[in-house]
Amino acid sequence: MDIGRIGVWTWLDALSPQEAVETARKIEAWGYSALWAPEAVGADPFVLHTWLAAHTERLILATGIANIYARDAMTMRAGRDSLGAVSGGRFVLGLGVSHAPMVTGIRGHEYGKPVSSMRNYLETLEKAIYQGQAPPEPVPVVLAALRPRMLALAAECARGAHPYNVPPEHTERARKILGPTPWLCPDQKVMLERDPSVARQAIRANLGVYLTLPNYQNNWKWLGFDDSDFSDGGSNRLIDSLVAWGDEEALRARIKAHHDAGADHVCVQPLRSDGKPGPDLRALEALAPSP
Repeated sequence: MDIGRIGVWTWLDALSPQEAVETARKIEAWGYSALWAPEAVGADPFVLHTWLAAHTERLILATGIANIYARDAMTMRAGRDSLGAVSGGRFVLGLGVSHAPMVTGIRGHEYGKPVSSMRNYLETLEKAIYQGQAPPEPVPVVLAALRPRMLALAAECARGAHPYNVPPEHTERARKILGPTPWLCPDQKVMLERDPSVARQAIRANLGVYLTLPNYQNNWKWLGFDDSDFSDGGSNRLIDSLVAWGDEEALRARIKAHHDAGADHVCVQPLRSDGKPGPDLRALEALAPSP
């Protein structure tokens, strides 16, 4: 599989099934190579991607990410290979350990040590019995990896890494840890908004829950931020490093910065400055890889 240079990461939960199809078709027509969808408390990404696979032709569909605590490894294997088959080889399985508040507080599971839990899960996944229709080629697996140990595991046991909420400085560090061959597919949030106060207010509303999660805080501290950057909605320094806002040129420059730092594929997440749900299609059209 050639995952391409630029894809789209977005929440489609607020859209009707037909609206989701229309959005996916636009993304495909604009030349983006992949569409990434998350898993939290909304739509099941496997159901969503099966629906979209039936209504698109070339678009690669990826989970960003599927939670290992949501399915045992045998169920995940069945979902992975079944979707790989029905999509004709257009599926990438992004896996992650999520966050303790989500796993323990909402799902009611015990949250294990992230790296060892993921390693054990991957080993069980590959041993799991699956006797359904096989995909045309093995489905690539990428890991939600932020810090060195999970990045190293992504290089050792998966096709690569899908870091989330990261600036280009993280991409540069991640590439050094991964080495030259594994995929590096960072998320980059963008907002087509030139007014600093409007942009930062909307960004803070979007990032609020992330600022409270230890996994992200520890990663940002690794990059040189501190506790003061996480309070009061996040410092301007942190906000501006995580989300590219401004005109089309500013957004394109941030995407290029990730590629220059070693990213194979950048997952563009188009936030809306008006606070409404769903992707900002204006931004996606403006940043389209091809007409």
